[in-house]
Amino acid sequence: MKTAIITDSNSGITQATAKELGISVVPMPVLIDGEQYYEDLTLTQDGFYEKLQADANVSTSQPNPIDVGEIWAEALKTHDAVIYVPMSSGLSETCHTLTHYANTEEQFKGKVFVVDNQRISITQRQSVIDAIKLSEEGKTAQEIYDYLMQTKMQSSIYIMVGTLKYLKKGGRLTPAVAAIGTLLKIKPVLQIQGEKLDQFAKVTTLSRAKSTMINAIKNDFETRFKELVAAGKMTLSIAHTQNFEEAEKFKAEITAAFPTVPVTFVDPLSLSVSCHIGPGALAVACAVKY
Repeated sequence: MKTAIITDSNSGITQATAKELGISVVPMPVLIDGEQYYEDLTLTQDGFYEKLQADANVSTSQPNPIDVGEIWAEALKTHDAVIYVPMSSGLSETCHTLTHYANTEEQFKGKVFVVDNQRISITQRQSVIDAIKLSEEGKTAQEIYDYLMQTKMQSSIYIMVGTLKYLKKGGRLTPAVAAIGTLLKIKPVLQIQGEKLDQFAKVTTLSRAKSTMINAIKNDFETRFKELVAAGKMTLSIAHTQNFEEAEKFKAEITAAFPTVPVTFVDPLSLSVSCHIGPGALAVACAVKY
């Protein structure tokens, strides 16, 4: 059984990398002052941050199911089934919409498997890499789907936010709290444990933010993922928002802190997350690997 692997640009996988991997990536739509752009097609990372920092009205939206369906249909011309890995349903309704579409459209029933495995950005990318490996081993679409669902909560992301401006703008902070936080130079560390973006800790310096994130990963490795670490089944990744130089430094610190766990990716955070946290963010993630 030949299975096509498809994801969306929230995974951080570019169109160029998708071609190298032999997969397809659905570009996520981004609305800027009422005009629609598509990530990595008509909107670059730099272009996005230029608009964001110019105080443009920036938001993300769901892809049109018909457009996604056309990509599925094209894949089914040469494959028996499709595994579609979208961003977490806890962060967007996109997954629910496309799951319903796959289950109700006759041409996709039993052929398109929409995987709600609670991932975003670098952890979502790891899911895609796992799906590719499983497909190459000859696993069926159902077997790939089952594995990704069974391992969906075996990941963590911790994010240091460089500015409170965009959390305030998105309504995640009250103006008063944001103002106090800015005066005190608070750098909140957020977490994504599958479902949602939540506050994890408050710190005042970059070095403390990094040590907080390293300690959070250490705790995960000593508790939730202890057996997986011992079995060599965990991987680490770094993500950032317009902060590549610091991300490379952080990679070196993470490698030193966890010498037995490989650092797989150093990627920009997806625009769907970036529009809520702005530039200057730094993140570390761990995820199970097949």
